[in-house]
Amino acid sequence: MENDTTRVILVDDNDKQIGTEDKLKAHMDGGKLHRAISIFVFNTKGETMLQRRALSKYHTPGLWSNTCCSHPFPGEKTIDAAHRRLKEEMGFDCNMKEEFSFVYKAPVGNGLTEWEYDHVIFGNYDSAPNPDPKEAMDWKWISLSELKRDISSNPEKYTPWLKIVIDKVISYVGQNRSKS
Repeated sequence: MENDTTRVILVDDNDKQIGTEDKLKAHMDGGKLHRAISIFVFNTKGETMLQRRALSKYHTPGLWSNTCCSHPFPGEKTIDAAHRRLKEEMGFDCNMKEEFSFVYKAPVGNGLTEWEYDHVIFGNYDSAPNPDPKEAMDWKWISLSELKRDISSNPEKYTPWLKIVIDKVISYVGQNRSKS
C-alpha cells in the first residue's frame, strides 16, 4: 500500500497515524481526519504564489488557492510529499520548511468535507511556474495584505481552507519578520 495515490493517511488529533482510507471516501459523510499539506511559496518581494484550481478538480474547481495543497502518500514523509506535489502541480521545486500545523474542517461542495491535520509549509522562489493544466488553470503573485482584502471582498473566489488559514499565515510571517 506504500505510495498508493488513491489513499490518504488517517490521523488522530495529535497527527498520529491511525490508518488509511480511500481519498474520496475520506471526504464523504462529514469527512475523516487525515494528514494534508498546504504550501505557500513566497518571492523576494514577500508576495505569495496563488494557483487557480483546474475546472476538472473533484472539489472547489476554478477557485483560487495557495501555491499547492495535497496529501502525503501512506509511508511518505510530509516534506517529501510537499516537494513531490509542488513539482507535479506547479512544475518547479524550491527550498521549503514546515512552519506550523493546524486542524480544520470545512465543506468543499459536492457533498464533500475536508477535515485535515494540515502541515503548512513555506518556500521561496522567484521565477514563473509551469503548472500542469490538469491541476492549475492560472497562477499569480499577490501580497498577503492584498490577498486578505480580496478574500474579504470576494470570498466566493477562494478555497475554504485558504480563507481559514490566511490569518494564521499573515500572523506567522509577521512574527518571523519582526525577529529578523
